[in-house]
Amino acid sequence: MASVLDRIQSVADEILASPVGGVLYAVVILVVSWYGSRLLIRFLGRPVARRFQRPSLTKTVLGGIRAVVMVVAASVAVNVGFGFRASDILLSVTVFSAVLGLVLAPIIGSVINGLFLLADQPYEIGDMIELVDKDKRGYVEDITLRYTKIFTLENTFLVIPNSNMRDRDVINYSAEDTRSRLSLEVLVTYEGDVEEARAIMERAARETKEVVEGGPDIRIGSARYPSAPVAYIKDFADHGVLLDLRYWVKDPYYMPRVRSKIQERIWDDLDEADVEIAYPHSHLVFDENSGTARVELGQDERNPRPEEFDAPD
Repeated sequence: MASVLDRIQSVADEILASPVGGVLYAVVILVVSWYGSRLLIRFLGRPVARRFQRPSLTKTVLGGIRAVVMVVAASVAVNVGFGFRASDILLSVTVFSAVLGLVLAPIIGSVINGLFLLADQPYEIGDMIELVDKDKRGYVEDITLRYTKIFTLENTFLVIPNSNMRDRDVINYSAEDTRSRLSLEVLVTYEGDVEEARAIMERAARETKEVVEGGPDIRIGSARYPSAPVAYIKDFADHGVLLDLRYWVKDPYYMPRVRSKIQERIWDDLDEADVEIAYPHSHLVFDENSGTARVELGQDERNPRPEEFDAPD
């Protein structure tokens, strides 16, 4: 029995000493490390999430832990399986550092900008943001050290490097408070009942379920704004009185739909009331002070002479 075990041991030593055995040994180390890193991430997932309380930071930290485990495992596998020493690896890195620096410079820049994004916290996974320069609005699907992934309202993905995200103007609709303040302008004629028009606009907003009906004032910084819809007289314009409805929506995810509902109600109610929506128009007035203009329209058998029209001087 002992001789059999010794024989098996000698065969195993010969296999491990061969090039094929070294490769197999390195593969085994990498596979075990890969599964071990998954178990480690599963074990540390909850404590890390409670510690950082931000999905993006949690994913970054757990990903970093897994990367460190795999790098250590790869170095051990290369050392044991192929006989490379740490000094050899450092020498190779020194030789090719200039070339790799040129290739990896954009990636390193994105990683550094990703660290700044994680530190500045302009948005978080799940937030609804808008890219001002692209006029695109959507949800933050993922934040990594290299890029930000946005799921747009058009059912498409935008993958933008973090170096570009830091240079953009980004509107965050759901960072601290999901309530958003919107406005709707309506131009009514001077002949109509302006107070009735204001009441109709406020009622139309209150009757929309996605709108905050009322309650305590909403505080933004040091300012306080009424939570209930309010219609103001914004301007006495050329063609009518410009009214501005200010209202708060509970969630920013369906703002175009909410605006459309309010406009439908305002249109129906104004049509039944003594209020008319103004539109640009012009009046030409001729009186006794108007002069005479000679206009030649063209001569034919029915109109052989130029016509005369009364027109202002």
